[in-house]
Amino acid sequence: MLSEEIKEFLHEEALNRFLRYVQIWTTSDDHSNSNPSSQNQFDLGKILASELMELNLENIVHDEYGYVYGDLPASTGLEEVKPLGLLAHIDTSPAVSGKNVKPVIHKNYDGRVIEFASNPDIRLTTEDSPNLKKYIGLDIVTSEGDTLLGADDKAGIAEIMATCAAWKKFSELKHGPVIICFTPDEEVGRGTSKIDRKRLPDFCYTLDGSEMGELEFECFDAWKATIKFTGLSVHPGHAKNLLINAIHIASRYLSEIPDYESPEHTEEREGFYYLSELSGTVEEANATVIIRDYEEKNNQKRMEYLQKLGELYEFQYSGLKVNIEFLHQYRNMLQFIEAKKEVVDLAKKAIEMAGLDIKIHAIRGGTDGSKLSEMGKPTPNIFSGGLLFHSRKEHIPTLALQKASEVLIYLAELWIFA
Repeated sequence: MLSEEIKEFLHEEALNRFLRYVQIWTTSDDHSNSNPSSQNQFDLGKILASELMELNLENIVHDEYGYVYGDLPASTGLEEVKPLGLLAHIDTSPAVSGKNVKPVIHKNYDGRVIEFASNPDIRLTTEDSPNLKKYIGLDIVTSEGDTLLGADDKAGIAEIMATCAAWKKFSELKHGPVIICFTPDEEVGRGTSKIDRKRLPDFCYTLDGSEMGELEFECFDAWKATIKFTGLSVHPGHAKNLLINAIHIASRYLSEIPDYESPEHTEEREGFYYLSELSGTVEEANATVIIRDYEEKNNQKRMEYLQKLGELYEFQYSGLKVNIEFLHQYRNMLQFIEAKKEVVDLAKKAIEMAGLDIKIHAIRGGTDGSKLSEMGKPTPNIFSGGLLFHSRKEHIPTLALQKASEVLIYLAELWIFA
C-alpha cells in the first residue's frame, strides 16, 4: 500500500496543478470546423508539453491539431511489460463559460449550502448533489459561480500529471511503459478525430468519469439530427394560403417530440431526444437534435419518427421542405470491451486498492474511450472526481484528485503482471 508521504504528495501535487489548469481558458467551439475548434486550447497544451518534459517523459509532441503526447519509459527491468495508455481532454464544455475561472476552496465542508461569490442567484445544496453528504469534513473546490469549474476534465489531466510526478520522485513505484495523451475537442465530439492511433498502446484508460470509485465501460449510442425547414416569405398582410413560416412550423414540429423522452425526464438506461439548437427566420429554420440510447435499434426508431414526422409536415404545409441529415457520433463501447474484460478487471482491483467502493455506471454520454474502443483499443473510463459537470455548480472534493492518482499508481503496478 502507498505510504502517507506518497499520498500527501499526490494530494498536494494534483490539487496545485488542478488549480492552475482550470484558470486557463480552453472552451471548445461546436460551430467551428477547425482542429482544434478553438485556438485557446493550444495554451494549455503548450504548458502540458513543457511539464511532461520536466517530468522526464520522452517523444513529447504537441501537434498542429492540439494533441499532446508523451512516453514515460518503464522502470528498470520492466521494459517488456505491455504499455498502458492514459488520456484526459483539454477542452471544457461550451455549455457554460470557461473563461476567467476563479477556483474557490471551501475548507472542511460542513454540510451547509455553498454560496457563490460572483453569483448570489445560485446555491449548491445536498439536494443538487447528494454526494456532498458523503464529503462532510473534506475540502470542496468550486468556481465563483460565474463560470463552470473545469473539473471536466482538468481534474483528469491534473491526476495524470501528479502520478507522473510521483513516478519521478519515488523510485519504489514501479511501472511498465506508460503513454500519455491529452486530447482537444472531446466536449464537441471530436476528441479522437485527428488522434495519432500509432502513438497509443492496445489498452488505454480515460480519466473523465465523475464520483470517486466510478468505473464506466458502457456508454450511449449517439446520433445527431440536423433538420432544415425551408419555407416561403410573403408580406403578412397578403399571406393567406401563401406564407410558409419556417420557424413557426419548426417550433410546432419540435413540440411533437415526446416530452417524456427528453433528458430532464429520463434517467439510468432511458434514452432521449435533446433539442440543443434552434434558429431561423420565416424563410429558413435550422434545428439540431441529439439522439441517445444504449441500444442502436431504439435510436433507429427515433430517427424514423423524425423522418416520418417531417414527411407529414410536408404534406400538411404545401410547399414546405424538411431536410434531415443524421450523423452517427459514437457507439456504445461495451460491445468492444466485452471481449477484453481484463482491462476492466484490473481497474476494479486498482480502485479497491485505493480504499474505494467500486461504482459501475453506464455513461449517460460518451468519452474519447468510446471512439478508441471502436478503433480496437479498449478504453474504460475511470473517475476524475468532479460532479455537476457543465454547470456553474460544478465541484470536486480535493480528496478525489488524490484518490484518482492513487488508482493510477496501483493500476500501473497491476499492469506489470497482466
